[in-house]
Amino acid sequence: MEPPPDTASHVGSLYPFIAGQTPSGEAGLSFLRPEHRDLRAWRRRARSVLLNLLHYAPPKCAPAPEILGRWDRKGYTLEKVTFNTAPDVRVPAFVLIPSAAKLPAPGIVALHDHGAFYLWGKEKLVEIDDEHPALTQHKRNSYGGKSIASELARQGYVVIVIDMFYWGERRLQLPDDPADWRERSSSMSMERVAAAHQRASRYEDLVARTIGAAGFTWPGVMLWDDMRTVDYLVTRPEVDPRRIGCVGLSVGGFRTVHLAALNERIRAAVAVGWMTSFPTQLRERVINTIGHSMLIPGLYSRLDYPDVASLAMPRALMVINGSRDTLFEPEGVRRAHAKLSACYAKAGAPDMVRTRLYDAPHEFNAAMQEEAWGWLARHLRG
Repeated sequence: MEPPPDTASHVGSLYPFIAGQTPSGEAGLSFLRPEHRDLRAWRRRARSVLLNLLHYAPPKCAPAPEILGRWDRKGYTLEKVTFNTAPDVRVPAFVLIPSAAKLPAPGIVALHDHGAFYLWGKEKLVEIDDEHPALTQHKRNSYGGKSIASELARQGYVVIVIDMFYWGERRLQLPDDPADWRERSSSMSMERVAAAHQRASRYEDLVARTIGAAGFTWPGVMLWDDMRTVDYLVTRPEVDPRRIGCVGLSVGGFRTVHLAALNERIRAAVAVGWMTSFPTQLRERVINTIGHSMLIPGLYSRLDYPDVASLAMPRALMVINGSRDTLFEPEGVRRAHAKLSACYAKAGAPDMVRTRLYDAPHEFNAAMQEEAWGWLARHLRG
């Protein structure tokens, strides 16, 4: 007789087999395993594994930036720029330069979320003219109504925000798309915005399968662009290259963790709404959490997600979660926080990590922001 399906799992009768493939005990490359004693040697080995599994490493190239516009804003100057992350890839970005700060100033890479909200990317974090009501609502739901890149610029940081692949100016567009979707005008109805986002959500699977068939990974593109964003940021004369940080919510938190793990120029990082132990997600949390843009095949059998985050050691890392965030299994969040603390303690840097659990849903609210900005100031300005 065939076993009955596991009614508590979205993958039913297949769950026991899938879960059975996860490592028992610590993953093989976890820094907590007793054979890993030398932090530098472990980082080199684990980072090499991560980079290889991304399957995306185009030739490095000069950023060749072009400034497309410049506007005065309250407390900062806003530049629209494009630059190369690969020889044939131009990435659009906003650079925010504080008006009153002593230059060169600390730099921040601000990393926007997924949110099933695709028409805008970098604009989620920056104040813009004629902001669409849907974008305003997204900021209210996710960021306490704040444009966090603009807030950081007014605090004295030079901030850069790019459009992640598949968002904003890099979103999916088809030949017969209607004019309102192409133009993203502020007069577009909320219903039309929702329809555009629904179409983009449906196409994620096809885009991911097409990327896989071409031989690379979606996270590979995303994380490569973020690393090259740091390369461009440190060329700016307004920026002190010794004081670079990053911050992000949701997939922005995922990007933050990996950017800090892969780029040692990141001195301080704040990852919000994206920390868990991946095995705890398998039963019923994958469906709305681990999308194609966050899936690195083969990685988590060797490094659980907090192990990846610990590649930032001994540099400063803050991790913030909401206890009412339904994307994550609560036990997985607790395990991940505990593992991060244990890893940093073993590395001899227990004060360089802070894990926080707020009574909140999946968001980066005002209280979280206040604590995050204090963490960044302590490690980048103090």
